[in-house]
Amino acid sequence: MRSPNLPKLMALGGLVVVASAAACTIMIRMPGESYQGPLPPATDELRALEQELHSYVQTLAGDIGERNLFHYDKFLTAAEYIRSTLANVGYEVQRQTYEVKGKVCENIEAEVLGTDRPDEILLIGAHYDSVQGSPGANDNGTGVAAMLALARAFRQSPLKRTLRFVAFANEEPPFFQTDDMGSRHYAQRSKQRGESIVLMFSLETIGYYSDNPGSQSYPPPLNFVYPSTGNFIAFVSNTENERWVRTVIDGFRQQVLFPSEGAVLWGWIPGVGWSDHWAFWKEGFPAVMVTDTALFRYPAYHTAEDTPDKVNYERLARVVSGMQRVITTIANQRDSAPP
Repeated sequence: MRSPNLPKLMALGGLVVVASAAACTIMIRMPGESYQGPLPPATDELRALEQELHSYVQTLAGDIGERNLFHYDKFLTAAEYIRSTLANVGYEVQRQTYEVKGKVCENIEAEVLGTDRPDEILLIGAHYDSVQGSPGANDNGTGVAAMLALARAFRQSPLKRTLRFVAFANEEPPFFQTDDMGSRHYAQRSKQRGESIVLMFSLETIGYYSDNPGSQSYPPPLNFVYPSTGNFIAFVSNTENERWVRTVIDGFRQQVLFPSEGAVLWGWIPGVGWSDHWAFWKEGFPAVMVTDTALFRYPAYHTAEDTPDKVNYERLARVVSGMQRVITTIANQRDSAPP
């Protein structure tokens, strides 16, 4: 026999799903429109950036390979590579060290001082460790590559606000969202110092794109409102940072012909807080994740198959070029808060 309450429960469940989908639709409605159609021909500048990014990813994921506390020699080699790359373009590189399981871990920092408002900081960060069992080309060699390319691009072009570039240790499990996470240490120190971080960008797994229908998935109910083709870059944050997400994606869409999606979502939805921006949220700093959505698109996520050949370097270069323009706009804007 069927329970007399079953139809009511089913109806209530349906209403919850519809209401959740409607709420999500409102929360992801962004200014402008995502670019559709063929990408413009690549310029010489874009091709040069593509080769630069390929070199960084190849070194991190191809030459060095799996890099984490359990492959400590390669972890140290990756850190040294990042430090030397930044130093070679003229930065005075700083280290924040701390111990985990008796081993020294480090966050790596480089900074371009702002010309007008040096105390206001725009932070561009990416974790350089890879998960156990993976060389981490896309996760997160692409994020580190983007950070390094942006650091080089801005080294001789200071903006009104300070730009700070940081490579974080220990984002991956078993340290994820624990006190051993590099970005957790860094954000806590920034809070203790009273630093004014206007916005933090977390560059997280940004190099895989597909034009195949059905190549993109989502946790429910986001599948009701987002495109099913994984050819876009996403800008994601929690509800507290709604205006920042809208500001960032508006700037990106105005200046870059590349598909993009934005999301202002509850932090408990799977994936929304899954990177270093979470650590900055915990300390009250505005932070936005830039991502290709990782496991919701990328078949090689957290596997031994996450190798440099899986990355689409031309599209990665277009995203990094777009981020350079967005960072320039925000770093030069008059107000400390988004409009």
